[in-house]
Amino acid sequence: MDSNFQIISDGSCDLPPELAEKKHIRVVPFYVSFDNKNYQKEIEEIGIREFYQKMVDNPGVYPKSSLPSIQDYYDAFETYAREKVPVFCICITTKFSGSMQSALSAKELILEDYPEAVITVMDATVNTVLQGLLVLEAAAMQESGAGYEETIARIKEIRSSGRIFFTVGNMEYLKAGGRIGKVAGAAGALLGIKPIITLKEGEIFPSGIGRVRKKTMLKTIDLLLAYLHERATDISRYSIAVGYGYDMAEAQEYRALVLERLRGEYGEVALPVYQIGATIGVHTGPYPIGLGIVEKALL
Repeated sequence: MDSNFQIISDGSCDLPPELAEKKHIRVVPFYVSFDNKNYQKEIEEIGIREFYQKMVDNPGVYPKSSLPSIQDYYDAFETYAREKVPVFCICITTKFSGSMQSALSAKELILEDYPEAVITVMDATVNTVLQGLLVLEAAAMQESGAGYEETIARIKEIRSSGRIFFTVGNMEYLKAGGRIGKVAGAAGALLGIKPIITLKEGEIFPSGIGRVRKKTMLKTIDLLLAYLHERATDISRYSIAVGYGYDMAEAQEYRALVLERLRGEYGEVALPVYQIGATIGVHTGPYPIGLGIVEKALL
């Protein structure tokens, strides 16, 4: 197959809408709710900034998220099935959400109606900014003229190289979302501890703790550098991005700190900043900040 195929991802990829549009990436949104009754599609029905402002204004309220429905995916797939355009769909890790199962169910329905449709649904094994980087790497391959099967094979190959190193404002949202044990969450709230976390292959790993925000942010940079040193390879082989929640000014300051450290060892580095979407913000609270890194598809 040639490079005429459609890349689709769910809303967990956290790509800015204008960037997704520029790269011709179709995003199937998640839903979020502040009252457990009324759910809105992120970006389409509630803006990311609006979502975070609600969290900041209502600190005792823990919003919920809901995955895209089978119908949402069916509607997205049908457009391309009808036009006989192959689809490559990259979904949030199955360890965090059933989004991929919705996509697979929709695929089966599409094949009943359009037997010649070609749809590949892939588990990103990651989420948020890192999922977005994987999606962008797929788009880069497509833009280079790579074929459908070649692109899928390469994205599967590089996804295990992905890491996220991040911290949050407190443990309360992680606890409410079931991402850490209640005991750890209670201890963290009592002591004012801010966790430092590594995400790889769909699993969360504790990577340190601290009480001072600046120090936990610096620790995420240490983790990134340790990862690069472990790999002992040229940084130009990797795509890296900063992800943040509510505080854009803090994100820009953090980016400057990251660039200072990276330039000291590697010279000039591209480092875009993306706002983390509502789907992930539900579990992290308003103040997640960190780094995503993955091997580039084109070397």
